[in-house]
Amino acid sequence: MSRCYNFSAGPAVLPLEVLQKAQDELVDWQGSGMSVMEMSHRGKEYTSIHENAIRNLRTLMNIPDNYKVLFLQGGASTQFAMVPLNLFSQARKADYINTGAWSKKAIAEAKRYGTVKVIASSEDKNFSYIPEFDPSMISPDADYVHITTNNTIYGTVWPSIPDTGSKPLVADMSSNILSQEYDVSKFGLIYAGAQKNIGPAGLTIVIIREDLIGKALDITPTMLNYETHAKENSLYNTPPCYSIYMAGLVFEWLLAKGGVAAMHKENVAKANLLYDYLDRSKLFKGTVEKRSRSIMNIPFVTGSEELDAKFISEAAKRGLKTLKGHRSVGGMRASLYNAMPIEGVQALVDFMEEFEKANA
Repeated sequence: MSRCYNFSAGPAVLPLEVLQKAQDELVDWQGSGMSVMEMSHRGKEYTSIHENAIRNLRTLMNIPDNYKVLFLQGGASTQFAMVPLNLFSQARKADYINTGAWSKKAIAEAKRYGTVKVIASSEDKNFSYIPEFDPSMISPDADYVHITTNNTIYGTVWPSIPDTGSKPLVADMSSNILSQEYDVSKFGLIYAGAQKNIGPAGLTIVIIREDLIGKALDITPTMLNYETHAKENSLYNTPPCYSIYMAGLVFEWLLAKGGVAAMHKENVAKANLLYDYLDRSKLFKGTVEKRSRSIMNIPFVTGSEELDAKFISEAAKRGLKTLKGHRSVGGMRASLYNAMPIEGVQALVDFMEEFEKANA
């Protein structure tokens, strides 16, 4: 078996142990005579998978009892609409902090249903930093405040979670959920697409405080109402069963590794390995201000589009794949999600050093 080091921003690398267990159970899940893909979502076999996944996620993130965990579909992009449809309960106004492409999409969607105020932005420097925040920026009549904790395209992360006081804080956590510990009680709602740090595409996780449920706008479709799914334990209709099963395996893998705190230590070590090289390199340069650097997504450039293309091509031949950066930043991007082993990062740094000697 030949496995590359996959630095894709998503869908992304999964733990080999998880893939192998899924392979072993593909045709016959634990003696049931069925694949998980064939099970009724209302049968006892799938019910155990579903409940275990919820329970383990609650343990990993220390989710308080007054929060619901929902397993939905539609990706984070659907949440861009679900959030305002469900949380525009008073003034139909919200404050957003614009830190990149996904924030901009969330802002545009929320404007369909109410008034949006962008209270801070880093667009002036192509989103290469996280803007300063002060609670005084928050609109007195805002129904909620929205942030994107980690910006996949630009490689930035909030260094600390903003204090929004009595205003519910909503966070798109798609690209760094489970990579570091967060105090869930500081958020009104967290949402995340699974395909970066949790499992295969098809599953969207929502963690929502119970008092925010049941206040949806009258125009909200049934399937876009959090109450619909909260009442039915995410089983109102057929959920993405196999994606939930895979996420459950990842949760078990994380627990076996010591949980999120232990994973965070590994992630910091991996990121520092690459950042330390970037900081001393004469050829490669990072594109993010140091205080805002993500440990999940690390963009870098040579300053030459021709050299960038050569590096990406030669790296792929070495089994270092999917390193091309997003078109809005250019260059390269290494995504170091939980499942990326430190050996993969070391292999990348070793090749970068070799490439620099040959091309500087």
